[in-house]
Amino acid sequence: MSVSPDKRRKMESALEQLKKYTVVVADTGDFNAIDEYKPQDATTNPSLILAAAKMPAYQHLVDQAIKYGIAKGGSEEEQVDNIMDKLFVNFGVEILKKIPGRVSTEVDARLSFDKDEMVARARRLIALYEDAGVSKDRVLIKLSSTWEGIQAGGELEDKHGIHCNMTLLFSFAQAVACAEAKVTLISPFVGRILDWHKDNTDRKSYEPQEDPGVVSVTKIYNYYKKYGYSTVVMGASFRNTGEVKALAGCDLLTISPGLLGELSQDHSAVKPCLTPQMAKACDLEKVHLNEKDFRWTHNEDRMAVEKLSDGIRKFAADAIKLETMIKEKILNVKNGK
Repeated sequence: MSVSPDKRRKMESALEQLKKYTVVVADTGDFNAIDEYKPQDATTNPSLILAAAKMPAYQHLVDQAIKYGIAKGGSEEEQVDNIMDKLFVNFGVEILKKIPGRVSTEVDARLSFDKDEMVARARRLIALYEDAGVSKDRVLIKLSSTWEGIQAGGELEDKHGIHCNMTLLFSFAQAVACAEAKVTLISPFVGRILDWHKDNTDRKSYEPQEDPGVVSVTKIYNYYKKYGYSTVVMGASFRNTGEVKALAGCDLLTISPGLLGELSQDHSAVKPCLTPQMAKACDLEKVHLNEKDFRWTHNEDRMAVEKLSDGIRKFAADAIKLETMIKEKILNVKNGK
């Protein structure tokens, strides 16, 4: 007996429907969540790795990275740097065993204003992946969307064939500069834009289509598709499933396990809200930004300036917490504990 399309849709979860229009990515370092929701790709960041590294189930990955760093030698600072890189790669390698696509691994946010150091660190991460038998085509290097980060991304793509995911993206200026640098992918942060508007305006609630984060990502997606840029858009940092569903049709969406769970239990209809055809009809004009134009235009967007700074500080703070944890473990190993 055949099932009508309407009835079939009612049986399908919102997550299953979303996967028809958008590549679904898991925003987590927890392998169990990846097993459960079967995403195409996965993204990690210092905060997610810190959380996962505290879980007993993943201590073997931490221990393995510490052994690697100690064996490489050098000063304590060099050992910690090597351990951090190896730990991020260890998580990435394990995640890649569970997904068909790519994993995103982040360069230390404290390098966000140093183009050459970001390039060097990215190349080191890719070398560690290749040593572990993982092709660079399965890895996206995450860089902060500062001017320096965007130029580092452009250089990595052009000169080294390393694919980049530009993160902490809040302004249209950042999106334009990323497209012009021909990076592989951008991660505009939907929920953090909403957070800023709730904290800094009188308005405390929005319908999904009016959500300022949704509006921002829709504009960027439309601009990229209208002008044929190769860079793809991956909406990130969601606060609710309404935001996710309002961006159905976006190239990719990276979603936390909590919201993936809600979407898997939701049986409401999901229809594409973004399409290349609709994008072609939008009235956005083409923009070119050199460094001066970028800095001025980005600086005019108070929300983006504050959120980019705040995001870098938060990722840096979690990297420092992770380093502190690693230093304690190094001491324990050296003391035979």
